[in-house]
Amino acid sequence: MFKRLLALSLTFGMAALAPPAFAANCALRDTVVERLQSKFAEQLTVGGLQTGGNTHSVLEIWSSDETGTFTVLMTNANGISCVMAAGTDFFKATPIEITNDTAS
Repeated sequence: MFKRLLALSLTFGMAALAPPAFAANCALRDTVVERLQSKFAEQLTVGGLQTGGNTHSVLEIWSSDETGTFTVLMTNANGISCVMAAGTDFFKATPIEITNDTAS
């Protein structure tokens, strides 16, 4: 009985200490970019600086007209990039011109 209890405790204890699943989607930026370019033919489409408190990160959207895929990438100041989202059927929006026509 004691051996079973100890084995279960160790098993569930290690599971509780395991890193979150999304951590597997993080790596050095150069590694992530190389993979996006070689495997999915994606190129940097848009990006910007995101600030919050004392943290700064770069948010980028990579996409491919060839494959139709896209990836949302967030890179921290330490050079680690994490894939935040990815998908298919990427499209570029056409800006809409808004006019201010008011009848007098």
